[in-house]
Amino acid sequence: MEELLLPSAGEEVRSDHSSYVPGHAGRTMGDRVNTCVRGLGSIARKVRGFLARHGLLTLSVFAVLSGCTLGFFLRGTHLSTQAKIYFSFPGELLMRMLKMLILPLITSSLMSGLSSMESKACCRMGVLTVTYYLWTTFIAVVVGIVLVIIIKPGVGTDMESHRLGGGPVMTSADALLDLIRNMVPSNLIEATFQQYKTDLVPILKVSTRTVQPNFVYVFPDESDPKGRTVYLELTPPPDITYKTSPGTSQQMNVLGIVIFSATMGLLLGRMGERGAPLVNVCQCINECVMKIINAAVWYFPFGIIFLVAGKILDMQDPSTLGKKLGWYGITVLAGLFVHGLILLPFFYFVLTKKNPFTYIRGLLQALVIALATSSSSATLPITMKCLLENCHVDRQIARFVLPVGATINMDGTALYEAVAAIFIAQVNDYELDFGQLVTISITATAASIGAAGIPQAGLVTMVIVLTSVGLPPDDITLIVAIDWILDRFRTMINVLGDALAAGIIAHLCRKDFPLNRAGKAGRSYGTQNPHAHNNSNSVDVPMTEINTNKDPMFETTGDLAGEKYAHTVYYNICQV
Repeated sequence: MEELLLPSAGEEVRSDHSSYVPGHAGRTMGDRVNTCVRGLGSIARKVRGFLARHGLLTLSVFAVLSGCTLGFFLRGTHLSTQAKIYFSFPGELLMRMLKMLILPLITSSLMSGLSSMESKACCRMGVLTVTYYLWTTFIAVVVGIVLVIIIKPGVGTDMESHRLGGGPVMTSADALLDLIRNMVPSNLIEATFQQYKTDLVPILKVSTRTVQPNFVYVFPDESDPKGRTVYLELTPPPDITYKTSPGTSQQMNVLGIVIFSATMGLLLGRMGERGAPLVNVCQCINECVMKIINAAVWYFPFGIIFLVAGKILDMQDPSTLGKKLGWYGITVLAGLFVHGLILLPFFYFVLTKKNPFTYIRGLLQALVIALATSSSSATLPITMKCLLENCHVDRQIARFVLPVGATINMDGTALYEAVAAIFIAQVNDYELDFGQLVTISITATAASIGAAGIPQAGLVTMVIVLTSVGLPPDDITLIVAIDWILDRFRTMINVLGDALAAGIIAHLCRKDFPLNRAGKAGRSYGTQNPHAHNNSNSVDVPMTEINTNKDPMFETTGDLAGEKYAHTVYYNICQV
């Protein structure tokens, strides 16, 4: 019996080395193959689902990595200046495309968003937004000051060979006055392409010729034993003074446009039916801009490759930068990391009691675009798209908080300016007392508000911070070489701060926005107050003037066809 049940040694060898498979073993192998096929199919479905949801984000990250690789690979080819211009042309198109959408997006968002809100809710949201922005900016400055004092990146750094000559220096008072002047532009059309800037005109004062010679030299002479006397008169250098005169800078006056658009939006809301046509136009413009973004967003990965690669081609020797500015770069990046990934999410969690990193995951596309373009204003259309589609922030709040944040909320820039100012003081062996540190923190906060949302705008406002504590403004040239790299990371923090602020304001102001039909605080896109038709500040539009068709590109709140919700349907026609 045991001989029938137990296989012999030869049978064991045959089962191990031959292709003979018994019937039950064949079924087991088939089950394994089917299980493997089902597992591969499940993985393929998950990959397809991930690419369907995050395909653009994946392409953008791949484009950044490809641009870095291509840029470092082409550095050894020594391309000419003209060849670099041709190579960077697709990236230039990307920047021009994004900048083209800034003006219509800011104006239409603010006008349509504020016109649909009640005055009380609008004022509360505005106060909370500005207060939060100023608070986070001041915290960023404090973080930067603490880190640069601890790490001391400028101690022992010799930068004498890279210093440049002196030049005109704008005072802090002139810079502050320019900021206030730009808040009230004299010409609105002119504000769309340039802003006011005080120019310093040099005035030369040449001293009069002196009667007495400055120096007397006696040369030996064979004919005269006493020698020959030579009178040498040296003309003193001219005394240069600078006179202020009004001038312009070829940059969009975003601050003035934001203030004008916000004022127009508030007044349109008070005008009632008379302001309804202009509100309708603004909402249609906003919708068209978002449709353009959805169509143009697929060009971004291609443009990012050449934009990043072109910047790397223009970069100086990385090893030289690492030796001279390595610790400075590490200090700035450490400050941005602490502020952007620790403090800002902590504020979001404390104020909303929600997971901040789940919220940030919906912003990855905007952060990648910010890293590539180095412009918070150019990233504004993508940030708006991410907040509406991924983070589900109320459209009214996103329309207000993001344009204002892209103008005045520059956490990364403020941190960078504070670190750079103290770094320059350490390079010059200049000891800063506590009062001067407080001055740097205040001026860096104020200067970051006036910094335009364009690449390397922080270098312009850096002069205000340096002159406030008596540091030489010419030493800004010490950090220009590495500024373009750090500018990308601080732009990411600026965009992240704007987006997190929108989520916080949406949570704090949720009681100011009515409930939707399900009875939950949801995405209310208009003033959904049943008694709003009695409010003179609301827009009451007849049902016949409203198109309630759903837009397939944006989720709608449904058909609120009740008579008392007629004005709400009017504000839902665009859903942007």
